[in-house]
Amino acid sequence: MTAATYHIEPLILPSGLDSADAGDFLDFSELSDALVMEGWGNLDRATPPVARLRYWRDDAYTRMQLFFVRADGRMVARSWIRCEQQENLGSALIHVDVLNDFTGRGIGRALLAHIEAVAVADGRNVLMTFTEHPADFEAEGPDVLKPVTGTGALPASARAVRFALGAGYQLEQVERFSSLALPPDPDALDALEREALARAEPYELISWTDRCPDEYVEQLAVLMSRMSTDAPTGGLSYEEEAWDVARVRNVEDTWMQAGNISLVTAARHRESGDLAAYSVLELARGKPWLADQDDTLVAASHRGHRLGMLVKIRNLRRLLAEYPAVERVITFNAAENDHMLAINIALGFRPAGWDGEWQRVVTP
Repeated sequence: MTAATYHIEPLILPSGLDSADAGDFLDFSELSDALVMEGWGNLDRATPPVARLRYWRDDAYTRMQLFFVRADGRMVARSWIRCEQQENLGSALIHVDVLNDFTGRGIGRALLAHIEAVAVADGRNVLMTFTEHPADFEAEGPDVLKPVTGTGALPASARAVRFALGAGYQLEQVERFSSLALPPDPDALDALEREALARAEPYELISWTDRCPDEYVEQLAVLMSRMSTDAPTGGLSYEEEAWDVARVRNVEDTWMQAGNISLVTAARHRESGDLAAYSVLELARGKPWLADQDDTLVAASHRGHRLGMLVKIRNLRRLLAEYPAVERVITFNAAENDHMLAINIALGFRPAGWDGEWQRVVTP
């Protein structure tokens, strides 16, 4: 079988996991889990099927298309494209994966050429992708590739790195993938909390699960808008996102429909009443051993009060009290995000791997 003969098929999402037309989706989900296991040896970075079925559906903000290739009677490779619908209308996030036993046959190249053509036909000429790398290489060694930011590194000899470079993509940023074993050292956590509280006297903490109280949701939308501009993005081409109440509610509804639980803690400035910071922990019901540290943001005008540390600690304490079965927390940070990395390191997060963020601009 040559690359020219591979049949690239679109994945049609079924109405439900138990519906008569769910066969391809379940095969695709099994393939997705197998790819995560090959790369990481566990399913920490996998998404449960019920969540995939929700996240992959189109809405007013994002649109996805997914494709697969069969060989030797089973699904062996996949590709997908995610396009934003409100901002970043000229860019797309794409990805290609092939099972190890089926690499070297031209399947990945065929899928990449196909998904790039899909993107360009949709008017998306800024193409972004990512590669994943366990922390089993020497980041300061000689055989590494540095991103445009100059911070972090990937193993230059890795197959995924060579594939991206050969396809004309440039490494724009490296993200650190970190893991925190639970429970953390209680004495260390207490000391960090005391220090943070001593500097955060003008603020109070408020927490909620799944849905922001109506009285705070407009302010939360402002903070979520700032996530798109304040978080480091290296050389990647991202536009500022416009968030309002409807967009916040859409995300909350999506999380709940996907079977996720979100724990949110925010810091509120007592005098002004403004929300100054927030942090989100997500739990997937299909992965009871794991929590995902999602967004954490402190508004620029409120920095210097240890609010980032404080909201993270409050959320960790909620997690320990309400979900004692969780064994670890994972998170991602830009390698150049020194401030947030320092907070996570102090909390006990340790490197588990690195993600490369790549970009290619296609001339129309």
